[in-house]
Amino acid sequence: MPSQKQQQDRQHYVFGPVLSRRLGLSLGIDLVPFKTCTFDCIYCQLGRTTNKTLQRKEYVPVDEILGDLERNLKNIPRPDFITLSGSGEPTLHSGLRDIIIGIRTITTLPVAVLTNGSLFNDKDVREACSLADVVLPSLDAGDEDTFNKINRPAEGLTLHSLIDGLTDFWLDFGGRIWLEVFLVPSVTDNEDSVKKIARLTELFRPHWIHLNTAVRPSTEESVKPVSDADMKRFARFFKPEAQCVFSSKAKHVTPGVPIEKLHETLKRRPCTLTDMAGILNVPPVEITKYIEEMMSEGKLDVIRHGENTYFSTRTTMNTDEAKE
Repeated sequence: MPSQKQQQDRQHYVFGPVLSRRLGLSLGIDLVPFKTCTFDCIYCQLGRTTNKTLQRKEYVPVDEILGDLERNLKNIPRPDFITLSGSGEPTLHSGLRDIIIGIRTITTLPVAVLTNGSLFNDKDVREACSLADVVLPSLDAGDEDTFNKINRPAEGLTLHSLIDGLTDFWLDFGGRIWLEVFLVPSVTDNEDSVKKIARLTELFRPHWIHLNTAVRPSTEESVKPVSDADMKRFARFFKPEAQCVFSSKAKHVTPGVPIEKLHETLKRRPCTLTDMAGILNVPPVEITKYIEEMMSEGKLDVIRHGENTYFSTRTTMNTDEAKE
């Protein structure tokens, strides 16, 4: 089994295209090593953050990223967006501005940045993200205590600094801001918490607000989905009214991953997301789409061992079911 570093060294930076609930057919670019992030969110489907940091640097070479993108665009269906996202916080990459400028020389496709919004208090980050067409930040809390409980930020980050940064970015950004609000049961699934978040959104006026909740297994086992009925009720607290992007019955198919190989692997032994990513040579974030689909169909068991989450094919499945 290759190490995480060996996997990062050999893998492509571009992945997909994947079907995104918000961006349609999205071609992703992974800008930082796995779980390099400013947060350690309790709901993250990729597990605990192993490198919680505020240090911006060129984690992967800009020219290699752009070369990989150019090669991929010649061999795939035309996506709706080029999305800077992946397995960590993309704004930690110090070459973000050069990457977006480089993308513009390769394609006319719109560029989206999927971010937790924690670094918008940095002028360089704001200037880089202002080159995108759509920026999708997140806001999961309406007060500092809840922010620390849900997002578990790197030392020095506060909800106050996050809101100030988002507000400064909104004042100068000519594109679209699509905000994601992730609700966590027993923490923010109540009127008081949601109204606090809604009031904060009025400071930077996102064009769209997307309300989300747990779909896949989260870092903390206690994080479960908020009901569809509550999601729709809470959506009305926002201006503009939030759109619910989560549905417990939704299925999302991800092109590009050999699903038969994934089934066969999980039939033989339990695997973590990083195990599966190494076997299939794709980023862990791409695997999560298939995990969601297979779980919605009752085809997977989830096994937790310490801080690790393993997946295995249900032993009750027969061979024909596994090939569907």
